[in-house]
Amino acid sequence: MKINMIVEKTKTGYSAYAENYPVFTVGKTLEELKSNILEAMNLHFEKQGRIIIADNLRIHLDLPQFFAFYKVINAKALSERIGINQSLLAQYIKGHKKPSPRQAERIFKGLQQVGKELATIQFYT
Repeated sequence: MKINMIVEKTKTGYSAYAENYPVFTVGKTLEELKSNILEAMNLHFEKQGRIIIADNLRIHLDLPQFFAFYKVINAKALSERIGINQSLLAQYIKGHKKPSPRQAERIFKGLQQVGKELATIQFYT
């Protein structure tokens, strides 16, 4: 079971609400928000005896929020890798422009590919 959580940036941190359940919460940081989401979802499902874990959640962020949280990702290198103009990607990241669904999917698939590649790497000593 996957529960879609829509995350939005606020003046004081983040807020999130469940797409199909009457559950919402806030947090100062994204990490705090994730913890609060789990707590809120488990309170909601407590009477049913269901336990929600992080793997049950699908967190939806917009591009500016994603890149603000994952600062380790080099936007310039990503733009070159996926073939999107660096300036355009920067405008998406800063929230000055909103990517089309096609562009958002292209960025998402590029990020997924990097993640898959990183997951297969091992260091030797």
